Amino acid sequence: MAARKSAPTTGGVKKPHRYRPGTVALREILKYQKSTELLIRKLPFQRLVREIAQDFKTDLCFQSHDVLALQEAAEAYLVCLFEDTNLCAIYAKRVTIMPKDIQLARRIRGERV
Repeated sequence: MAARKSAPTTGGVKKPHRYRPGTVALREILKYQKSTELLIRKLPFQRLVREIAQDFKTDLCFQSHDVLALQEAAEAYLVCLFEDTNLCAIYAKRVTIMPKDIQLARRIRGERV
């Protein structure tokens, strides 16, 4: 009779629990879909707004709620754009979004590409 190969023992050390690929990603997606807080950090966004505003007019002052309104609008725009981008990727039978999906979504919306 042939000798049976035995599984290598790990010396009684139990491997740490790991979730299957994609489980944690789906949990993270659900977490961010439920939340309403802003996801872009406030100070970097504020610096970006001020930098862009300098190109149009110097010595501009922003109240804090002005910058927050701009951030709300920017994040809402990006969420909608990525929803459309995801639909474009799914239509192309892919699960990964690509730059061409963003370009197609913006083209369909009638935005400048």
